[in-house]
Amino acid sequence: MTSTLLRGRTLSFLRWPETVDDHSAWRYEDDGGLLLRNGRIVAAGAYADVEKKADEGAKKIDHRPHLLLPGFIDPHAHFPQMQVIASYGAELLDWLNAYTFPEETKFQNAQHGRRIARLFLDEVVRHGTTTVAAYCSVHRESAEAFFAESHDRNMLNIAGKVMMDRNAPEGVLDTPQSAYDDSKALIAEWHGKGRQHYAITPRFAITSSPEQLEMASALCREHPDLHMQTHLSENHAEIAFTLQLYPKASDYTDVYEHYGLLGRKSLFGHCIHLSEREADALSDTGSVAVFCPTSNLFLGSGLFDYQRYRRREKPLRIATATDVGGGTNYSMLRTMDEGYKVIALNGEKLNPFQSFWQLTRGNAEALSIVERVGTLDQGSDADIVVLDACATPAMRLRMETADTLAEELFLLQTLGDDRAVREVYVAGRAAKPDMAA
Repeated sequence: MTSTLLRGRTLSFLRWPETVDDHSAWRYEDDGGLLLRNGRIVAAGAYADVEKKADEGAKKIDHRPHLLLPGFIDPHAHFPQMQVIASYGAELLDWLNAYTFPEETKFQNAQHGRRIARLFLDEVVRHGTTTVAAYCSVHRESAEAFFAESHDRNMLNIAGKVMMDRNAPEGVLDTPQSAYDDSKALIAEWHGKGRQHYAITPRFAITSSPEQLEMASALCREHPDLHMQTHLSENHAEIAFTLQLYPKASDYTDVYEHYGLLGRKSLFGHCIHLSEREADALSDTGSVAVFCPTSNLFLGSGLFDYQRYRRREKPLRIATATDVGGGTNYSMLRTMDEGYKVIALNGEKLNPFQSFWQLTRGNAEALSIVERVGTLDQGSDADIVVLDACATPAMRLRMETADTLAEELFLLQTLGDDRAVREVYVAGRAAKPDMAA
């Protein structure tokens, strides 16, 4: 297969950067090269060195002066919620009942599911995201639509049909047994097919009976290599209702703990109002707390204490995500901009290298897929985003006074959106959709 040789300024992270001067935490090449073959990065480094390794017929693409980074990773999003994003005036439980659940009833129609899956993946790729952990609707057809569209694009995505058997309209309910059976069938059909990964997905404790959480637990035991994703401690009313439904639980986290749902591949959306005991339980099991800043602000849910969770004696593994459609933007740049503000409201700061570590390697580590994506290392899948810090007149003007890479990254985070994404490569192939598509 013909190779592709990309040229540009390359940036990839080796570990969490403690400060803006922690240069050993990342690899940066002012004139970098990436040699792509069969969907993988087969050489990376200084362009002059990488060019020597290219075969004679390699296709050369010059992206200078733009930045080449690993494609962004979004660890929590709801693809059926595209048409309820920007729905006014409700907190979490009211928002679900007024907007989300009625919208998700439409996904029993496979054609509708395929259309929205196509548009959803178009949108995330347009914004530079190459991997997403997605919640589908309760309907098996919605997960089939998502995986079919994802597989056609050769994307590495994680997804699952939600399991929910109570406290929602009839059109979005399954049963403990049908949730188990549908999940088993989807796992057999899609997990490991191409780059697809299945996630066992009980929506949250409010919409799953004890019998259904037993089924989720059984699936996790039977498939210990799979992800498990759900929601935890997003909103005070949600916490109170959960404890009414599970009166024997000592706290919200204990509900999931009782059913064996904590672990290194367990992704818990939000985790805003955790007690110290709950945070210890997540830390002890290596579970992941997923920070969703635009959603938390939009729904008035609260402020995730990112730096405290990182620095506590038993630190949490943290991912950062859009949570579309409670979240208000598909862009991980916009997400980290809002995340920066949430962290600032907690009296802390996040430097721009830490932000871009989080968007790439940090989220890949949290999803336990860093051996495949999240870096520009040799052997990684060739999922790459090309960023232009002069994409708009305001950005161009600000770049006139930006002298350092840190300033450029912070500008991209603060002012950037899909316009700053010049190109996206998915498994080595150019993939950014046209705006008119």
